[in-house]
Amino acid sequence: MIIYSLLCITLALAVYSLYLLWKAGSRPLAQAFMYLLPGLSLGVFLYLFGTWIYLSLYSKYFFGGCLVLFSASVLVREKRTGQPLPTRWKQGVYLFFTGVFTIASILYFTGTTGKPATVALAFPLKSGRYFVLQGGKGLPTNVFHFTLRGAIYAMDIVKLNKWGGRANRIFSRKLEDYEIFNDTVYAPCDGVVRRAYSNNPDNIPPAMDRGPKNTNQVLLEGATCYFFAAHLKMGSVIVTEGQEVKTGQALGCVGNSGFSTEPHLHMQAHAKEAGVPWYKAKPLYMLFNGKGYLLNEVINAR
Repeated sequence: MIIYSLLCITLALAVYSLYLLWKAGSRPLAQAFMYLLPGLSLGVFLYLFGTWIYLSLYSKYFFGGCLVLFSASVLVREKRTGQPLPTRWKQGVYLFFTGVFTIASILYFTGTTGKPATVALAFPLKSGRYFVLQGGKGLPTNVFHFTLRGAIYAMDIVKLNKWGGRANRIFSRKLEDYEIFNDTVYAPCDGVVRRAYSNNPDNIPPAMDRGPKNTNQVLLEGATCYFFAAHLKMGSVIVTEGQEVKTGQALGCVGNSGFSTEPHLHMQAHAKEAGVPWYKAKPLYMLFNGKGYLLNEVINAR
């Protein structure tokens, strides 16, 4: 199962990054950097990109605390002389991956798409704490969406329970175990409904079968943009095509229809361009209540 595999990789690499920092702490400072740099760069990368949410958001914070403590220990632990340096080929590997992880961590914040065009919207969910499962400013944080017909700023949102997880277990075949399932989706702006249907069945994880109309969805045409919400629950959409809606009006509920591994809300926004289909128009980076969000960030909507 891919979820278990990704979580195990995150945990294994996290332990290895702490091990490198521990080794750095026992070396003279002149040698410590050969372990400190790869250990710290790997640790920061995992803190930003790791799949902690499959276990709990709090596991990420726990790892972050350990990362700080182990890094500080390099300065205070007793140094042992006579420790051998890593072999030359291992030094090269460490330096290479230090560069890779450092660049990836910088790109987490900057992205690779330059300064994006933005649109201000109200967050379409209202009843708790939410988590950006996929999202960001293009590569490397939004790899999957980057390949989807220009949806480079699309976001996948899940909801956090009181334990900091997105479901009652790491993986479940019960849709009701996922915190966001059946959560109400609200209009993020005033507009006119251009698409609205919810006749596609909800998949049982990990199935990703597309329905007769691919996925249950609502497409809203606002004053300056199109807003698209997908993977909605079967039979939940309560607006009709051509209907005018106001910000905060209920549209439907989160489900697991279409190409989706588990219940979540997919959303994206595009500029309005004459003669251009909405999904081919310029993608917009969504600002919710004035703030943009990146991969693995928490959105408080209480």
